[in-house]
Amino acid sequence: MSLELELGELAAEIAREAGALARQRRTEGVHLAATKSTLADIVTDADREVESLIRERLRSARPDDGFLGEESDAQEGASGITWVVDPIDGTVNYAYGIPAYNVSIAAVRGTPLPESWESLAGAVFAPVFDELFTAVRGEGAWLDGQQLRVTTETPAGALLATGFGYDPSTHDGDLALVRRVMPIARDLRRMGSAALDLAYVAAGRLDGYFERGLKPWDFAAGALLVTEAGGVVTRTDVDSARPMLIAGGAAVHQRLAAIVEDEQ
Repeated sequence: MSLELELGELAAEIAREAGALARQRRTEGVHLAATKSTLADIVTDADREVESLIRERLRSARPDDGFLGEESDAQEGASGITWVVDPIDGTVNYAYGIPAYNVSIAAVRGTPLPESWESLAGAVFAPVFDELFTAVRGEGAWLDGQQLRVTTETPAGALLATGFGYDPSTHDGDLALVRRVMPIARDLRRMGSAALDLAYVAAGRLDGYFERGLKPWDFAAGALLVTEAGGVVTRTDVDSARPMLIAGGAAVHQRLAAIVEDEQ
C-alpha cells in the first residue's frame, strides 16, 4: 500500500470515530468553552475533546508526524508529514443544533503553510448525515464507494456557496462581492461549514464556492476533495488577513476568479 493510501485510510478511520464522539456530545448538550476572534466565534468543550481524540489517535499511529489543529498548539514532526485538523467544522451550526457540521482531517507533506504543502490525503465526515468524503492524491475523491466529479456545465447558472467572517466590519465587503457574483448564479447557499461546501463542490451538489478569511484547517481536506474530483481550487491575497479561496469546476472557477479579480 502506498503512503498516500495508508494516510487516507487512517484519516477516514479517525474521522468516523471523532464524528461519532461529536454527535454523542451534541445529544448530551453543548457547553461553550470560549470565544475566539469575536463573541460570535465560539469554541465548545466538544471541539476540544474531539481534537484531543484525533491528536491522540494520530500520535499513536504515526508518532513522528506533525500536527496543526484549530483548538491546540501546532506541533512539528520529524517525518515531513503534518496533519491539518478541524475537529468540528461548523461549530455555530453544532451549537445551534443544525446538522451541517463535520470533522475534517488532512495529511500534507511539507510545512503547515498552504502555499508550500503538498496535499496527500483527506477525509470530511458529516456524522448526522453519515457521509464520509475521502480523497487521496492521484486516486480520486469518493463518497461511499462512488467516485466524485465536479459539475462541468451550468446552463441555468451556477449554484454557489459562500461564507462570511465573524467580524461585523467585514460583512459589507462580503455582501458587495455577493452582489457582483449573483449575475452568474442560479442561487446561493450559505451553509456555515467550509469543509462541507468544498465536499459538496466535489460531489457536484454545488457548482462553486468562494470565501474570504479561511484558516488552513478549514479547507485542507476539502480542497483536495475538489481537485481530486476534477475541479480547481485557488487562493489569492495570501499575504492579507483574509485570503480568498475559490473552488469549482474549471469554467465556474474561471468566472468567479474574474469577478474577484475585478473587485481587488
